[in-house]
Amino acid sequence: MKYLKILALILIVTSVSFPQFRTHTNNAFSYGERLSFEVSYGFITAAEAFMTISPSPFMYNNRETYEVNFDVNSRSSFDAVYKVRDNYKTFIDAQGIFPWRFEQHIRESNYKRDFEATFIQESLKVYTKVNFVEDKTYIATSEYVQDLISAFYYARTLDWKSKNTGDIVTVNYFYKDNFFPLQIRFEGRETVEVASGEYKTFILRPMLKEGFTNKTSDIFVYLSDDERKVPVKVKMNIVIGALVAELTQYSGLNGNLDARIGD
Repeated sequence: MKYLKILALILIVTSVSFPQFRTHTNNAFSYGERLSFEVSYGFITAAEAFMTISPSPFMYNNRETYEVNFDVNSRSSFDAVYKVRDNYKTFIDAQGIFPWRFEQHIRESNYKRDFEATFIQESLKVYTKVNFVEDKTYIATSEYVQDLISAFYYARTLDWKSKNTGDIVTVNYFYKDNFFPLQIRFEGRETVEVASGEYKTFILRPMLKEGFTNKTSDIFVYLSDDERKVPVKVKMNIVIGALVAELTQYSGLNGNLDARIGD
């Protein structure tokens, strides 16, 4: 009887169907990458931003993940005008480059908001919390939906060298309370100079929808024209002027930054 029970347990365990997640090639980034930016409006340096990947894997659901933090802090000299201390965090599956969890902690002047989204990839569900209170459950319409931060890192892994101006890549992502098809338009190539050097870049335009209108935001992302695809510059056109983020420092890259001119 004892051996029959053991055999039954073995049959049960071996019959369980474990989800098989995708494997996605990533030569762009790895553990320990840190990117620093200055954010300016006209001649005013208003804020600093940092994109960091944990130096070692973070285990989530028994899988290795990249713990990524994106922090935006207004300069002390600008705090009196508009104080910002924002943090975005995502846990990206290291093998499949899709998210398991996303957090958004907003501290802007007197405004405060905490948002969390947990991605149950095997069942296409997203559980959300707002200000640490259980909110809603959403059902995705496609596999491997991204959050806003993981969508950016996923875009860095894609092949942009073969693209022509006007080509569009679509990435499905979840934001706040809905799923959106994010179209990323390839705008061409340009050499740009920022504080950290001069770079050959790809220009991408993420066609983010503004609310429920058909109007898209004027955001342009300049990625280094090499395997690392490091964001060198981000430009956002607004009603009056533009906000510009420029790369000031970098460390922990996953290889050489071949697009940097003069190295």
